[in-house]
Amino acid sequence: MEVDLVVKGGKVVTPGAVFPGGVAIDKGKIIGVCAGSAFPASRREIDVKGKLIFPGIVDPEAHPGRPVPKEIKTESRAAAAGGITTWGIQSPSPRLGPHFDPRGVTPEDVVSFNDVVPYCISACEQDSSVDFFLTPMVETDEQAEEIPIYAEKFGITSYKFYLHCKNYEIAKHWSHGSGLVRGFDSGTVYIAMENVAKMGPPGVVSLHCEDWEIGRVLEDRLKKQGRKDMAAWTDRSPPFTEAIHVAQYSYLAKVLGCAIHIQHVTTPETIEEIGRAKERGVIIYGQTGPHYLSLPKGTWKINVPLRDEETIEKLWEALAKGFIDAIGSDHVVSRTRGKRDELLKDNVWDTISGFSSRVESFLPVMLSEGVNKGKISLQRLAQVASENPAKIWGLYPQKGNLLPGSDADLTIVDLEKRVTVQNSMIHSTPGWSIYEGKELKGWPVMTILRGEVIMEWKDNSPRAEIVGSPGGKYVRRSMGNSKYWYPL
Repeated sequence: MEVDLVVKGGKVVTPGAVFPGGVAIDKGKIIGVCAGSAFPASRREIDVKGKLIFPGIVDPEAHPGRPVPKEIKTESRAAAAGGITTWGIQSPSPRLGPHFDPRGVTPEDVVSFNDVVPYCISACEQDSSVDFFLTPMVETDEQAEEIPIYAEKFGITSYKFYLHCKNYEIAKHWSHGSGLVRGFDSGTVYIAMENVAKMGPPGVVSLHCEDWEIGRVLEDRLKKQGRKDMAAWTDRSPPFTEAIHVAQYSYLAKVLGCAIHIQHVTTPETIEEIGRAKERGVIIYGQTGPHYLSLPKGTWKINVPLRDEETIEKLWEALAKGFIDAIGSDHVVSRTRGKRDELLKDNVWDTISGFSSRVESFLPVMLSEGVNKGKISLQRLAQVASENPAKIWGLYPQKGNLLPGSDADLTIVDLEKRVTVQNSMIHSTPGWSIYEGKELKGWPVMTILRGEVIMEWKDNSPRAEIVGSPGGKYVRRSMGNSKYWYPL
């Protein structure tokens, strides 16, 4: 048998092992993983010369664009440059349509996802360089009631709540720019969990846990103390404000039998609450991000906030030992265009929240700060960056692995490649990185999507280059396609 492509001469990385070999690909699917040098005949060969062959990286959390279809072309190119093959796009309804103005969005712009998802899928399939799936941000009872319809019509099995935006008046500035302008209460979450639970695996409700009702009190006190420094943003949302939401909504998940996903795990207190929920029989997953594993308190303003150095080390340990299940970039495109120095203010309360270009630093940070510093193994990285996200978000076994019949998505990594991050390397629209000037060791040098090379970083090139025309496809998922949630 002659296959379309053989990727050979590398070290194959799976959650179970690292071994010399390669991958045989035909018609966009994996035919098999080959150990040593035993490969079938092929019409094309790629010799990766000792580099690492990972299953395609699955980034489950990204917010690419205002609106999403307008900027999916540039942002998905950034994802491909970062070694991502499948992207989870999370958005409220106003940002999925053709028009979105954060200065003028109103509650009337919050519509049924039936009205905007078809346009978003069609537009993104024209311009996306990577495959993608959707996680709607729910904020009305009507949207929550329509979850069974979204699952049937669009193959959407995951739904998200920004719990810090429950009270619109408290989170007005942040919410408005994000397109979340209605506010909601626990009743809306109840309806959503109820519907997802009824439909079963792989349905999941994802939660951004951060209690801003308490945060507003602490913010007022910090302002009265004259605090304007960046670290004050972390002090505004101490660990218990994250853990308290996990405790509350994991209990509701237990009552309803709904699987939940904690979007930003940044504290030991949250990890403890996740553990308690698991002991009660809750299907609960935890995710952190490279920025929470590398940037200490005071670096920038972000939600959930960055934590101190001691906490960062505890997060690495929890990730390595299996207490945190997955990682995600939480990529955003800043509301305000401009470089870092232009956005940074002397007063943290006047500084924009969030920073851009996270998807391009996703894998390099995990390789440099994690693998190359002995904090996480290659096998565990393959698990938390490919296999587990695919399982949690209903993409497995199509995505996130190297099993025969799976999509031929590969991420080729040079673990020894040293690069000092420069803004000129960035593909994302804002064009700057929080890691500018930092040397990172370990970079993706080729991204293969369904058997086609979509990114290559040649030895003589200053940055990763995107290859070919956009070919990303929307990935439908199916409720009830399994009798159980995949164990991690």
